[in-house]
Amino acid sequence: MSPSRVSRFVLPLLGLGLVLMVWTALSQTVATDLPSPARTWTESRRYVLEPFFKDGEMNQGIGRLAFYSLVRVGKGYLLALLIGTPIGFMLGLSRKFYETFDPIIQFLRPISPLAWLPLGLVIFRQSEPAAVFTIALCAMWPTVINTAVGVRSISPDYLNVGRVLKLSRFRMLSKIIVPASLPYVFTGYRLSLGLAWLVIVASEMLTGTPGVGGFLWQEYNSLVYSHIILSVITIGAIGFLLDRLMGLLEARLKAV
Repeated sequence: MSPSRVSRFVLPLLGLGLVLMVWTALSQTVATDLPSPARTWTESRRYVLEPFFKDGEMNQGIGRLAFYSLVRVGKGYLLALLIGTPIGFMLGLSRKFYETFDPIIQFLRPISPLAWLPLGLVIFRQSEPAAVFTIALCAMWPTVINTAVGVRSISPDYLNVGRVLKLSRFRMLSKIIVPASLPYVFTGYRLSLGLAWLVIVASEMLTGTPGVGGFLWQEYNSLVYSHIILSVITIGAIGFLLDRLMGLLEARLKAV
């Protein structure tokens, strides 16, 4: 095995060991209420070793809770792509559309999911559709912006070739504009997925629905700190895996 491959495995393990050492030291000195890594594992191992058990609405294995969260993220994320992708193309293709709607987009984009969720509850009167609405609305902006940038970045030479060949609008879109802007579009999809995963945690914490975020909030109110840490680790691990999967898809796309 080459030294570069060894370092790719050894260095992360060294970093993890350092984090565990700092965590242990903090739990024994400054933050005595913080469970140590060993105590966290002891109190949380059933949720990991039996990830799909169910003893009640919120007392479930971490795998089952993560599944609930991922299903909500999937619904909201798909809705974000279905709405955000055509808006992004319209922003990039039409100057009038851009001048009309870009100020509205820039106004809505910074609004926190904590502000959108209560509005979703008012509109839908149920936590599930309100969470999907919030995810879609917050996660669509990276897709919108990156798609618009990708379309505007297309070389004029490509468009001129399409005009010379007298391609129809549909063929111009399908043969030139979409393929040329696809790397930008996929980058937007990747960013939107990460944002969707962030939003679901906040949504579940506010609504108390079963999921990783809801479990975290319940255990905080119950002062079970080891389960809070388990939730945080789960959130980070799933976010990391989702980003890596999207990164692999993006790399394969660019290689084609």
